[in-house]
Amino acid sequence: MTVRVPEFQLAETTHTGLVTLKVADLEKQTAFYTEVIGLRVLSKIDDAISFGTEDGVPLLILTKVENPLPLSRRTGLYHVAFLLPSRQALGDALIHYLSIDAPLVGASDHGYSEALYLSDPEGNGIEVYRDKPVDQWDIREDGEIIGVTEEMDAQGVVNEATQKWNGFPSGTKVGHVHLKIADLQKTEDFYTDILGLSLKNNYGNQAKFFATGNYHHHIGSNIWMGRNVPAMTEHDLGLAYYSFYVTQDEELARIESHWAEQKVSFEKDEQGSLWILDPNGILIKFEKEARL
Repeated sequence: MTVRVPEFQLAETTHTGLVTLKVADLEKQTAFYTEVIGLRVLSKIDDAISFGTEDGVPLLILTKVENPLPLSRRTGLYHVAFLLPSRQALGDALIHYLSIDAPLVGASDHGYSEALYLSDPEGNGIEVYRDKPVDQWDIREDGEIIGVTEEMDAQGVVNEATQKWNGFPSGTKVGHVHLKIADLQKTEDFYTDILGLSLKNNYGNQAKFFATGNYHHHIGSNIWMGRNVPAMTEHDLGLAYYSFYVTQDEELARIESHWAEQKVSFEKDEQGSLWILDPNGILIKFEKEARL
């Protein structure tokens, strides 16, 4: 594969920020993400709760949906992936999940990372992972970063743990967001030419992985549910939007200028954040990274 590097590229410091989910049972989901997964509540405004870690960076927002529709085949979230700062932290998380019989659905070694997979009570996928040192990644001469799916060395991960679980530690962030999409080629064109990410891996014409800089992926996308899946509606449960964090106001201005040149439809809110829909009907926000 030849890595597709767009003419317009996002700053290397731009990265996935937070995920906002529409939920039916806000109380039950709040208990799950705090007591099971490891996030803590940062703020609550009406029927919206923000979650993060002790360093105050918001990673997840849950909003209650009235009269939600039954779950159906739609585009949206495949999983949100929380990146822990160390293998030690992953070991603490794994011991915690096993001790409370959390809904673990898998554990994998991807070559560049070690990952645990779970599902929340409303069917949203969750990945909790740590990155391996970059010198262990399979990076090809053209920039492609090869991932694998092998059995994780669970005992090795556990052996690194402190066995002092206190939720996700400072430094945890949303490492990537993996999406269920309708069209691979339209998604590639949008995420490279419009957003300015690079295509890092093309997995068997079933999934594509994109990133800024030299990361393995900030965005995953797949058509494993089938092609041309309809977009979510206002009353569907699941992904409301996800965001990219930028570190400089100048980067937001540069993105805005690029979108205007490309004559694509987008909105700018009162805070200066930019909003755009991808070809799968998924809403994306670009915002300045903030701490509480």
